[in-house]
Amino acid sequence: MKLLLHACCGPCSLEPVRLLRAAGHDLTIAYMNSNIAPADEYARRLATLRAWAADVSAPVVEGAYDPAAWEACAGRVGAAEHDPARRKARCRACYRLRFEEAAALAAEQGFDALGTTLSVSPYQYTDVIREELERAAAAASVRPLFEDYRPFYDEATHRSRELGMYRQNYCGCRFSDAEAAAERAERKAQRAAAREAEASPRAEERAEAEAARAAKRAERAAYDAKQARKRAVLKALREQERDRE
Repeated sequence: MKLLLHACCGPCSLEPVRLLRAAGHDLTIAYMNSNIAPADEYARRLATLRAWAADVSAPVVEGAYDPAAWEACAGRVGAAEHDPARRKARCRACYRLRFEEAAALAAEQGFDALGTTLSVSPYQYTDVIREELERAAAAASVRPLFEDYRPFYDEATHRSRELGMYRQNYCGCRFSDAEAAAERAERKAQRAAAREAEASPRAEERAEAEAARAAKRAERAAYDAKQARKRAVLKALREQERDRE
């Protein structure tokens, strides 16, 4: 089957491409991701994808990079802190825009089906990805080929690291960048708090041990002083006995 595979980046393309080729599909990768910000991040992900795709002889087509269109579609949903429903709605709008673009290209260039690599990530809304892929494909009269690639996430991570591929630390849009940064800061604070909590009992133990050692030293000093006084008294008595003789 002639397949157009929408891809978000190089690392997430590794396992889907391997599996789809093993299934006999003739695929072309479509990089259509106006959600990615800033522009240099978009370019870096595309360059990573192209370099790997060239090595495995996978053709890559690039859609128009139009952040303004993304802002008008998904960006207007906005951000609402601690509001998963708002975030899910924003991601749905983002998937819809990108899949519609890919589906239109698939229909225009005679592809049989449309797939996506987005379902590799366990951090994405897999059910929404499927719904939006199927909706966009049906509207363009091409077959949707959805696969849940999450079971292969660990392998994709391992392979991409072995290949030295650039691995981004946020989904792509400006909202996900801010959310990821906040999550990293929270994890850092939690680790620091855990270290402090772990160190606190140790500090108490060290203080108790030092206090015990100090008490022993004081006890020894008192004993030595007592013995010194005893020796001094005995010495004085012996001297008196000598004087009487």
